[in-house]
Amino acid sequence: MKTFKSLTIIFLGSFLLSCGSNSTQKKNDISIKTNAEGHAMTTDKTLELGISNPKNHEISSVEFKLDGKPVSEQVDLKTYRLGDHLIEATLNLGGDTETVTQNITILNNQTPKVYSYKIINEYPHDITSYTQGLEFYNGELYESTGQFGESKLRKVDYKTGKVLKNIDLADAYFGEGLTILDDKIYQLTWKSGTGLVYDVNTFERTGSFKYGNSKEGWGICNDGTKLYKSDGTEKIWTLNPETLTEESFIQAYHNKGKVVELNELEWVDGKIYANRYNKNGVAIINPENGAVEGVIDFTPLRKKVTQHPKLDVLNGIAYNPETKTFFITGKRWDKLFEVEIIEN
Repeated sequence: MKTFKSLTIIFLGSFLLSCGSNSTQKKNDISIKTNAEGHAMTTDKTLELGISNPKNHEISSVEFKLDGKPVSEQVDLKTYRLGDHLIEATLNLGGDTETVTQNITILNNQTPKVYSYKIINEYPHDITSYTQGLEFYNGELYESTGQFGESKLRKVDYKTGKVLKNIDLADAYFGEGLTILDDKIYQLTWKSGTGLVYDVNTFERTGSFKYGNSKEGWGICNDGTKLYKSDGTEKIWTLNPETLTEESFIQAYHNKGKVVELNELEWVDGKIYANRYNKNGVAIINPENGAVEGVIDFTPLRKKVTQHPKLDVLNGIAYNPETKTFFITGKRWDKLFEVEIIEN
């Protein structure tokens, strides 16, 4: 099976952020100058900071900050997360203090690798399921489905497609991604600003949690300790497993720009695998800095399922550590594909 480089470009569909703005209260001709071309720079570079002062105002001191933390005029970007960042310069102008700001975008310094796949098995899948989340836990497959009035939480026999356990969500909830940690199922809802918590053994609902700065719920996964949540943008939020509050976020970027509409998430061997909504592909993301290190195009799979009017995009990726294979399906697909990922 061939995967063309052009498909990578279509999948990523990314763009650079627009240039940041400069501002000052009084000396609006003073600005921050950098060696960043187009206000963007890759992680393997050193950011050089200075002040543009064309009218030669008397400046007695300058203090630079990056994301609110003091920095020198030479900043090694290797340790910074990718994405949009704020540079501030605080100036002493004849006893007055002025602040000028500028945005900078930090990009990955490498092009994402392109991966293909090999189909190992095909299994039946409920054609009515608007799949939102898919995950293995202790050898069992769990699924979350969406749509108002249709959303469900399920335990499924993946080999036969038989539903072993099922509960329906309230009609007000549009189900989204799910993950399981320490015998607790965490299921997101879309625009309700609420996540739901269940006992994995009984499916009894034991709690709920509210979102913070992320306004929507799309996908969720865990690394065995922390939870990671997508919200339909380029951001993936880290949730405290005890309080379920948002503690920080990464931004998914490659060497050209950001990758948005990150959807269903899966944690595999220290990386986050993320469906990109409407693109039938998966991004492989470094959870430390947000770098998109790889991409898998699953577009051909959609042609292998029954074609019908309600057929929708690929969504649903689960890794089975027992077989070391991935399981892929989509919204209202009648097949679940077991695949092996192959580096080209």
